[in-house]
Amino acid sequence: MVDGGGDPHRAGLYDAVLIKDNHIAAAGGIAQAVEAVRRARGDSAAIEVEVETQAQLGEAVEAGVTRVLLDNMSPEEVKSCVEMVGGRLTVEASGRISLENVRAFGEAGADIVSVGALTSSATAVDLSLEVAG
Repeated sequence: MVDGGGDPHRAGLYDAVLIKDNHIAAAGGIAQAVEAVRRARGDSAAIEVEVETQAQLGEAVEAGVTRVLLDNMSPEEVKSCVEMVGGRLTVEASGRISLENVRAFGEAGADIVSVGALTSSATAVDLSLEVAG
């Protein structure tokens, strides 16, 4: 699945939790952040954790998250992480992904590839509506 910056794999902000680097730092680690979400939302909450290293990936897998977001990794790093996960959870690749290199990330085995360039580089259109009476 290629994600154009929105989130077509969710219905809304209410149906999953994304734990990012600032949340991890504030909670004192990935395990603590995941536990805080489970206390607040229950064990059935879908939890995605943003990771930047294989060590963090190991912590996220150990914590039993639903999905990981591999942030700013190369296609080679993504492939290694996908192998490490071994199909136990969904892997999303994000960060520094463009229309020019998206294929490499898909071929690396990521389940979801987010291409922020689809929305962040879109040009604005100046529209106005005037009602004449």
